[in-house]
Amino acid sequence: MSTLSLDRIFGSDELSADHLPDLVWSKRSDTYFTLEKSSEVEGGVDVVQVDTAHGTKQTVVPAKALIPSDREAPLAIDGFQFSSDESKLLIFTNSKRVWRRNTRGDYWVFDVATQKLKQLGGDAAPSTLMFAKFSPENLRVSYVCNNNLYVQDIDSLQIAQLTDDGSAETINGTSDWVNEEELAIRDAYRWSPDGTAIAFWQFDTTGVGRFHLIDNTRGIYPQITTFPYPKVGEKNSATRLGVVRIDSGNITWLDVPGDAREHYLPQMEWTPAGDQILLQQMNRLQNTNRVMLANPENGKTQTVFTDTDETWLENENPVRWIDDGNAFVWLSERDGWRHAYRVSRDGTQVTKITAGDYDVLEIEAIDAKAGWLYFAASPDNPTQRYLYRVKLDGSDLTQLSPQDQQGWHTYAISDDGQWAVHTYSTFNTPPVVKLIRLDDHSVVRVLSDNAKLRERLAELNTPTSEFFRVDIGDGLQLDAWCLKPPQLDETKKYPLLVHVYGEPHGQTVKDVWQGARGLWHAMLAQQGYVVVSIDNRGTRSPRGREWRKCIYRKIGVIAPEEQAAAVRALLAKWSYLDPKRVGVWGWSGGGSMSLNAIFRYPDLYSTAIAVAPNANQLLYDSIYQERYMGLPDDNAENYRLGSPLTYASQLEGNLLIVHGTGDDNGHYQGTEYLINELIANNKQFSVMPYPGRSHAINEGTNTVRHFYSVLTHYFNEHLAAAGSDD
Repeated sequence: MSTLSLDRIFGSDELSADHLPDLVWSKRSDTYFTLEKSSEVEGGVDVVQVDTAHGTKQTVVPAKALIPSDREAPLAIDGFQFSSDESKLLIFTNSKRVWRRNTRGDYWVFDVATQKLKQLGGDAAPSTLMFAKFSPENLRVSYVCNNNLYVQDIDSLQIAQLTDDGSAETINGTSDWVNEEELAIRDAYRWSPDGTAIAFWQFDTTGVGRFHLIDNTRGIYPQITTFPYPKVGEKNSATRLGVVRIDSGNITWLDVPGDAREHYLPQMEWTPAGDQILLQQMNRLQNTNRVMLANPENGKTQTVFTDTDETWLENENPVRWIDDGNAFVWLSERDGWRHAYRVSRDGTQVTKITAGDYDVLEIEAIDAKAGWLYFAASPDNPTQRYLYRVKLDGSDLTQLSPQDQQGWHTYAISDDGQWAVHTYSTFNTPPVVKLIRLDDHSVVRVLSDNAKLRERLAELNTPTSEFFRVDIGDGLQLDAWCLKPPQLDETKKYPLLVHVYGEPHGQTVKDVWQGARGLWHAMLAQQGYVVVSIDNRGTRSPRGREWRKCIYRKIGVIAPEEQAAAVRALLAKWSYLDPKRVGVWGWSGGGSMSLNAIFRYPDLYSTAIAVAPNANQLLYDSIYQERYMGLPDDNAENYRLGSPLTYASQLEGNLLIVHGTGDDNGHYQGTEYLINELIANNKQFSVMPYPGRSHAINEGTNTVRHFYSVLTHYFNEHLAAAGSDD
């Protein structure tokens, strides 16, 4: 039987799961488009159309047709989309990352009939175009460049600039940092159905505090990146919605009530008929969401529906039209569970679609024509995920995921609701990806079975794994998983290592393939660790509204208490655990949790690694932290009690802080605050800064392998598990 190593996991592709290329469903036929390696052009890919039912293929765009006249190699395709009539292909290439995703790049249009290739953007600098899309009549392409909106005619390549006030302070058609990160606003404009106008977001960042990232490794002088980042309680961008006419360039601003800096506009979409715009407005506390209808001609708005919560509302309601635009589907926790509702367009009728003591995890698709709502849920086991469907009138609820496949199921469903790409995995088995008929979940063909990975995993000296619940008293039972050494001897003592996240928007205890991090945990178990992860209350586990929201205004206060109680319960339950060798590690919110663990419970945790932590909640962004904590002026004490910085003087064990100095999300600034506090209290600790790396700490040569080697060495040094660290 073989053992895992850092080199096997992070230094090669030996244990990597297969990654399928992009699959784009056809809107005109029972086919889909994908990319395949070219047999004619070295390094090139063909765009291939595949018959969904039979698997027959036709090359629609060969790689050789994607070689610009002034180049020798074909375009590298980072993304693609077809026009609605599928006569033209829009290609995204030469992409660059904007914070978390590659959303800047170059765009080219390929005409399938004439085989002509044209670059868009005119004299725009390379990699500066964003979110290009075809107009509804397929004659033009819109895009954002340097914070302005443009439309370009495909035939003549004539460009019309629709906004002219875009600048470092004024952003049109995309968003500022905090709205992108916390409300997922990136592509921030929408074509009207008739192609005569575009509705768009504008963000005015004037007066918003600027944050500076300093990279000392780009040259002999530092490179400084400056961007608006509103911290807790500080000034936000002013957000508004405009409608620009394509023919005249005239802009009508929607008359949305309230202070534009004290509200958020997380969602916006045209009605199917194009006569109105539906938008959502959240207050700054994010506990009230007003749905409004706006007249695009004069900008007048009226509120038609309001959802509220005593705690907070998540941004989980993109516009989902049904009944030919006369109603929309809404997710709400108003009855104590997250359920789907049918809301009439005028808001006068609100009818529950799903019902019962379970949460709708996510709406996967709506087949309005056939009257089906497809959604993910797991009524009996919150660590798993299955596909269900129900009629839009609430009848005929059915589980579509196979009953004998317990674990985690995800789906990419075709627009017509006939087909889906189904991905199934468990904690111990890598994904199997199949093309299915959605109606009866019958398999059309296997797209990836990860056979080679399965063979290699079968050769491992596999740790014992289990899912269970930890009783922490007062009727509370927390979900957990555990990895134990393959030949565990209960007469010996083993170190306990806890992997934690513990904040809202995160769930670590899931019966799903964990990838490289899961294999690393398995490697540690092979070396003699007992590795566990526990979801405390407040995590995004589907156990009801009260479970998730009882921690409101007490982030970092309740969760560490429950994690510590769970660890004590495990130490009492399993006599082979060494209470003197308890370690904890986590990333981001989990990094903060790790700090709170070792600072607040020095008698319990002997070693902690905090990756990209937030030591002081007042240093984080406004939208996230205020959503769960409220404003600092009226919750100052819990902001203090929930921040690890408050307890730094109590450190007694071994602490390693790992942080990218280029982290735009959870700033290295917070770690420096913590370093000063630890120094002031004469505490010994270690810090591993990764120069210029972001929150993910994955940029640069060998970074990921090095990162996990640092963690492994530290735990092996301080928790003294048997076995090597390489």
